Amino acid sequence: MRESIVFQPIGIIHTPFLDPAGMPIQPAGGREITGTLEIFPEFADGLMDIEGFSRIILIYHFHRSGMCRLHLVPFLDTQPHGVFSTRAPNRPNPIGISIVSLIGRDGPCLQISGVDMLDGTPLLDIKPYLPECDAFCSERTGWFPSKESCFSTTLSDDRFSGKKND
Repeated sequence: MRESIVFQPIGIIHTPFLDPAGMPIQPAGGREITGTLEIFPEFADGLMDIEGFSRIILIYHFHRSGMCRLHLVPFLDTQPHGVFSTRAPNRPNPIGISIVSLIGRDGPCLQISGVDMLDGTPLLDIKPYLPECDAFCSERTGWFPSKESCFSTTLSDDRFSGKKND
């Protein structure tokens, strides 16, 4: 028997993006775009010492993604792939991960850059980014293009919002 797993948000992500269309598809495309993490009061004490990190990992809920599709045409390609070989938001468990730059802290709020999520996104967790643990630069990247520039120039459309079918 499968058990249900329930998560409670620890805060809300505020960004300039109200709609997926035109939003960066990865943090590399939103390097200069800033946002704010509003941490709920009951979790604010957990931010102690966060200012010492230049980057943090955000784990969040894709609250506006469409229904899960096991095969889909992702950004940066024209061929269908299995959902688990993509970063598409239409997943069995719509969980997103982004590594962003931490600009500063004002009480229970964190200012960040490298924003690639919608305004109002529920924040599930924050973890410090540690290059020795989190960066593996010489790995295979499957069907993804090998140039980072495509991530910084490609913007989202509404293909995963449930508004249209591919």
